[in-house]
Amino acid sequence: MAVPAPSGPRSVPELDPARVARRLADGGGLVDVLTEVRARTGGLGAFRLDPAAPPTVLVTGPDAVQHVLARHPEGYVKRSHRARLLIGDGVLSATGEAWRRQRKLLQSQFTGPGMRRYEERITAAARVTAARWAEHARTGRVFDVGEEMRRFALDTIWRALTGHPLDAGTERELATVAEVMTALPSLPADADAARGAVAGGIARIDAVAERAVAVARDGGAGPDGPGLLRVLVEASATRPEYTDRLIRDELVTLLMAGHETTATTLTWLYLLLDRHPEAREQALAAGPEGSEERHRALQALLHETLRLYPSAWILPRHAAEDDVLDGHAIPAGTDLLVCPYLTHRDPGLWPDPERFDPTRFTTPGRRPAHPGAYLPFGIGPRACLGLQFALRESTTLLAHLLPGPAPRFHSLPARTSYGITVRPDGPAPATLG
Repeated sequence: MAVPAPSGPRSVPELDPARVARRLADGGGLVDVLTEVRARTGGLGAFRLDPAAPPTVLVTGPDAVQHVLARHPEGYVKRSHRARLLIGDGVLSATGEAWRRQRKLLQSQFTGPGMRRYEERITAAARVTAARWAEHARTGRVFDVGEEMRRFALDTIWRALTGHPLDAGTERELATVAEVMTALPSLPADADAARGAVAGGIARIDAVAERAVAVARDGGAGPDGPGLLRVLVEASATRPEYTDRLIRDELVTLLMAGHETTATTLTWLYLLLDRHPEAREQALAAGPEGSEERHRALQALLHETLRLYPSAWILPRHAAEDDVLDGHAIPAGTDLLVCPYLTHRDPGLWPDPERFDPTRFTTPGRRPAHPGAYLPFGIGPRACLGLQFALRESTTLLAHLLPGPAPRFHSLPARTSYGITVRPDGPAPATLG
């Protein structure tokens, strides 16, 4: 007699908690646990870092990724952002109706005509960096490639926000943004203790933000005209929610998101090119300077870097209601982690996934067509606002720097840090020529 198949959704397969405990006891971190979950359960699996806590669900399969982020975003909500201590109620951490209002105001600034107003500012920042690299090449000076990328990205977003190039004093103060971001994952669990640990750094950031907002309120415009900060200040005249505090939070959010991820991507790219110099030569040989062929090849370098090291390597979500995901029951209240880092390294989607191969993005049929298979900036309504800005500034910088001498690294970062972003853990000193 045939046994009837079970009806209804199944439970999400869970990695044995003892295996998780062993992994952590052996010195593994969250990324090691997630990698084992994906390897043993596939594109949807559960795990517990704390055996007494409910399981967290890991989502890496492209169908499930698209279901959570794009098809049913109202059912899988973002409860808070890990950087909320720094960015307050900025658009990255806002939820519900507040998020919708904030997103609508900013979205027009980063698409179509809105983006065009930043092109000259991006190019100006790239020229400053190219001139500095020419001086490095002339003098043989040792410099840190990661610091150079952060300096460029910070200059670019500061010009976009204020209309002013980044001056040395502001640069020193805003270096605190990266310091606070690096500290956030290891802060004490107690909220008061966490705030106290970074209070000095946040006070310095707040002072810079207060001065910038005051200049924008007074009508001060930089050499390239007013910046995006003026849009936020003008919004306060008709939208009471745009208090000085919310303007500060949006400014710091844009500073954080607008420079740290771009700088990290560009640093990873130069480290990858050091191991794969043929990729640099292929990009330069794709077409003459300024050609569409060269532009596409430079973008492919960036996309392949973002595949290996996505700007947002994990995207936490919370199930607001009961659901069925890929045939599995997801009870309301379940925490989920969408992990682009592991989706991008799935050999079923990306053959030879650990290999750096930019031709995946220039050769038809080389990359998976499923929209949930490649999401370095997320997908769906909460996808990164600054996608086009980040690609434009990165491509512009590469157009200026890549034809010149390649960095020769004196040493390489020994580890990868998996915090709010995935970044090289250590300096990357180099000379040019």
